[in-house]
Amino acid sequence: MKMAMEEEGGDKGKWKRYLRKQSSLPVSAINNLDDGCLMHIFSFLPPIPDRYNTALVCHRWNYLACHPRLWLRVDRSVKDVSEPGVFPDIETAVSTARPGDTILIAAGGSHQVSNIQIKKPLCLIGGGELPDDTTLVCSRGSDSALEFLSTCKLANLTVKAELGCCLLHRKGRLTIDGCILQCESNPLDYLSCPIVSTAGGADSSMTNNGDGVFVSQTRIEGGAKAVLTSGDLVLQRVRVVYARTSLLFWFDVEQDDQISRSESI
Repeated sequence: MKMAMEEEGGDKGKWKRYLRKQSSLPVSAINNLDDGCLMHIFSFLPPIPDRYNTALVCHRWNYLACHPRLWLRVDRSVKDVSEPGVFPDIETAVSTARPGDTILIAAGGSHQVSNIQIKKPLCLIGGGELPDDTTLVCSRGSDSALEFLSTCKLANLTVKAELGCCLLHRKGRLTIDGCILQCESNPLDYLSCPIVSTAGGADSSMTNNGDGVFVSQTRIEGGAKAVLTSGDLVLQRVRVVYARTSLLFWFDVEQDDQISRSESI
């Protein structure tokens, strides 16, 4: 019994010495870097989820991770339009953005979008925890919510279209990751299609060998077809996962040298 107590006391002593040693170490060496160095490091992180998660660490990291140098923000509630990097609507943010910018769209409420052309490489990301938290709504009378003429990425967003299509892809590589695409249900679903791609069509000026649409972990609801393609872009590598309340799609729409015809699903 005495030996057991001595062993237990020895273990406690070792544990206390270990804790004292740990407490004497600096909290984190990375916090010794100045703001410019930290912001440069953050710029190499993928916007979602890594850069987004760094903003949750502390007040300083939140300020740096959300700095306009790293991404622009769309917030309908913004009152001071002179605040750098913050815009009241998506169209203004897209027109102001530089090629390669990331636009973070604030969660809550609905953002109205209609035939917004994106002609430069951009990344549009929903600011909520789930894609349902950030909704883009395209009203009737519009061909599409967003029209892509360059390489772009959409992530963590819900896009709704009453008529027409949610996304119109004309050129470049369009990546859709973790989104929800919803079209008008019956009786008008024959007029709707969540994704339409005209890349690789008869207009040679719009043809590019890198054109394509790449979809992962995305819910597609309503519409006559999930995807409508034209030219030499075809549907490939389709995978569907049945969730409790919805279907999640993974598929690619890209050029197939052996097939040159319109195809849809």
